[in-house]
Amino acid sequence: MESASRLLAPASTVLRCVSVLCVILVPCSRVYAAGTAVGTLVESTAIVDFIQGGSRQQTLSNTVSFVVAERIDVVVTLRSGQVAVSPNGLDQALLFSVTNTGNGSEAFSLAVNSVVAGDDFDPVPSVPDSVFFDTDGSGDFNTGDVAYSMGVNDPVLAADESVDVLVLNDIPGAVANAEVGRSELSATAATGSGVPGTVYAGQGDGGVDAVIGTTGATTTVSGEYVVDDIDINVVKSQLVSDPNGGNEPIVGATITYTITVEVVSSGTATAAVISDPIPTWSTYVPDSITLNGTAISDATDGDSGEYDAAVSPAVVVRLGDLTQADGLQTVAFQVRID
Repeated sequence: MESASRLLAPASTVLRCVSVLCVILVPCSRVYAAGTAVGTLVESTAIVDFIQGGSRQQTLSNTVSFVVAERIDVVVTLRSGQVAVSPNGLDQALLFSVTNTGNGSEAFSLAVNSVVAGDDFDPVPSVPDSVFFDTDGSGDFNTGDVAYSMGVNDPVLAADESVDVLVLNDIPGAVANAEVGRSELSATAATGSGVPGTVYAGQGDGGVDAVIGTTGATTTVSGEYVVDDIDINVVKSQLVSDPNGGNEPIVGATITYTITVEVVSSGTATAAVISDPIPTWSTYVPDSITLNGTAISDATDGDSGEYDAAVSPAVVVRLGDLTQADGLQTVAFQVRID
């Protein structure tokens, strides 16, 4: 094999060879989803093929090499949608995944923050523990799930490995329907975090350097609770009056329908509307709608209801925002049996 010194030939020789010069880099590496594994030795040698004196010659450069440093990155993903809760609800769970997107093994510390700006109320982290590993993979909190304790059982994840984490909060009692509360989960690399590119010398796997990746080696993601705690009692009754002064449902008899609506829980039923289709084989009695004893016109106008015959005949009454304090709301109207 020719010596690497052959590359130092006079300029005239190099010029004679340039038309057939071929430089090949030969790396030794393996690609992983999270990048080349930390500690991988990458070697590279240049090969020069050329023709001299009618025969093909080859010269190799010296070999250069480096060992791949550890890149530290982490991603937190919210896996649960908006979680419906009730006032005073306990141990309400949000599901997250923590993924090591670096190229080496790394431990991560986890932290919860439930005082998040911009929401309607602050959930209260459950005690004695508010973070659990979803041990059984159910996506829900169960008694078999293992509690997390910072510095005691920090998850150690290989490159590309994930762990599912449940964040538990209690819901305050003084919350209204449709209000939203947020809670955050943060994951931070134990080796260190900070500005991307920051080097932690010798602190990577196998003693190589560890370098902070694009996530800063820390990620925070929030989930949402929405209050959905309106219990409404709706009761419909009927009274039949026949043309003979009795209560038989014969042709020509009038039926008075009465619908009562009452909120029996905390919270607000926003923009509540009663819609009651007119039964088949009956005809609505004009101007018979009342709300709490007050007449409502059949027309679509400024009052709170109407007889809507546009598609399927129905009585429509808008009750507005209802709370328990509004008490019983009573709508009545009449139909006649055809």
